[in-house]
Amino acid sequence: MKVLFATTNPAKIKKYAEKLKERNIEVLTIKDLGINIKPEETGKNAIENAYIKAKAYYDETKITTIGMDNNLYIEELPDEKQPGTHVRRINGKELNDDEMIEYYCNLVNEYGGRLTAKWIYGMVIYDGKETKEYSWSKSHFYFINRPCEKRNPGYPLDSISIMPECNKYFVDLTEEDKNKENYKEDDVIDFIVNNI
Repeated sequence: MKVLFATTNPAKIKKYAEKLKERNIEVLTIKDLGINIKPEETGKNAIENAYIKAKAYYDETKITTIGMDNNLYIEELPDEKQPGTHVRRINGKELNDDEMIEYYCNLVNEYGGRLTAKWIYGMVIYDGKETKEYSWSKSHFYFINRPCEKRNPGYPLDSISIMPECNKYFVDLTEEDKNKENYKEDDVIDFIVNNI
């Protein structure tokens, strides 16, 4: 079985492609297919943006497509400064990984050296007839203003995110550490396998 993952983010692709391959599902990427469209992500939340991406790439390829998006909420920020669906798009500009680290480190500095954050994820599988949705969150972690040297291309904020349970940067987490998180990656894999 083949499925298209509607993302150019190498970290998202790597995170899911290997586990899906173990379940006999081949993940195709936008790059693999040479597709050069960029749907406008105008949704109000992660699920809406995931749907926009999944439908646009399905319409282009007619291959069952997974769309995914993340929203970021930071407890200490006022509503007008919340990243929400615009984690990477700040003041109309799409930031690269290094610019994101710099921007969020500056926010941390502005608000006292530490920010409490929460990711809300949305995933949509679209096959031209049905839409399947799944949402989960990762909360109770914080951003600091001293980036780790290590980088996770596509997930730059992992270099300033600390998991309190083990006091480690996200980029340094072991598989054992990840199992302490408040969602299990296997649940997401099961959702994909059961709905394509």
